[in-house]
Amino acid sequence: MKKIAVIGGGPAGMLAAYYAAMYGASVTLIEKNEILGKKLNITGKGRCNLTNACDTQEFLANVPTNPRFLYKALNNLSTDDTMALFNDLGVPLKVERGRRVFPVSDKATDISKALRDALQSVGVKVIKGKVLRVLTEDKKVNGIELLLDGLKRGAHFDGVILATGGLSYPTTGSTGDGFRFAESLGHTVVTPRPSLVPLVVKESYCKDIMGLSLKNVTASFFTENGKLLVSEFGEMLFTHFGVSGPIILSASAHLGNTDKAIPLKIDLKPALDEAALDKRLLNDFGIFKNKDFCNSLDELLPQKLIPTVITLSGIDPRKKVNEITKAERASLVSILKNFPLTVIGRRPIEEAIVTSGGIKVSEINPSTMESKLIKGLYFAGEMIDVDAYTGGYNLQIAFSTGALAGQSAASEE
Repeated sequence: MKKIAVIGGGPAGMLAAYYAAMYGASVTLIEKNEILGKKLNITGKGRCNLTNACDTQEFLANVPTNPRFLYKALNNLSTDDTMALFNDLGVPLKVERGRRVFPVSDKATDISKALRDALQSVGVKVIKGKVLRVLTEDKKVNGIELLLDGLKRGAHFDGVILATGGLSYPTTGSTGDGFRFAESLGHTVVTPRPSLVPLVVKESYCKDIMGLSLKNVTASFFTENGKLLVSEFGEMLFTHFGVSGPIILSASAHLGNTDKAIPLKIDLKPALDEAALDKRLLNDFGIFKNKDFCNSLDELLPQKLIPTVITLSGIDPRKKVNEITKAERASLVSILKNFPLTVIGRRPIEEAIVTSGGIKVSEINPSTMESKLIKGLYFAGEMIDVDAYTGGYNLQIAFSTGALAGQSAASEE
């Protein structure tokens, strides 16, 4: 019986261990946290968007980095297979807007518990410890060295699956250990960088509205010469440094690695075109005709946003509503439809949901997830230089690459 070590107890590592055991290997899973699935438990605001109910072609269209590398892994464990797996493990699922798949309970902990129970059912041995290095001889894995109860120990294994994650959320254990192991064995690591990350903006007025969450708005990002890069509709949040929330995180993956400033326009009223919005303003102004301008927007905007919008409009806040000109009203409409911000950076990788970059895919066999440099060494999950947009795609990548790595490690001679 082949002895396989899986390093890392996140979604990729747990699936790798499960499938390796299902395919007949004796499997030991090593995790340095007290519990498996620590990062999994906080995904999707604790709800766990575990996959997306789309076909493989559409799935790959949502993977900007090295999508073709994933073809075999997704054919081996598709989104349908993943949904069937969790249903079989006793977790009923539901499909929401954008075909995002969640547990019916809205609890990420139900997903991680189901995986822990599955590991137990197939006899996977789980050890809390810290792996120090992967041991090799003649370009072939022959074990690991680990720190266990404060003591260094060597252990023989026929295969090792690295599933230690990227560099995002380091408090959950993603501290780049796997990258160091891989580099020491001759692998190339494409410089990790943040993806699905909050954005820093130039404008100081974000601090005045920090903490304000907006729903049903459209965020549009542009090049310097005005070409649309990406547009997202949904929920966002203002912070002390800039902007965050679902549509900002999602858009960040489309922005590339440019150091140039990126204009961002927020449409605060996407359901209304400019003519309809002007009509709405006229109606509100009719109701509040004897009030000061600064007291006339309560029905239209959140209280916290009003002072900033008034300042940007250039209209005297103490001007009576019935004195506001058509040109001033047009200026206000323009601000409401194109609330202006300038993106000047990203938050650090520690705050990103996903790490972009990782082990160079040309050094991994996409049919098995095995290293092309070291026999018996496999990779799974966020360690690999593939990443996707939001919507359940990144977790599915973890599941699919983990399953394929586990099967391959157990069955390959």
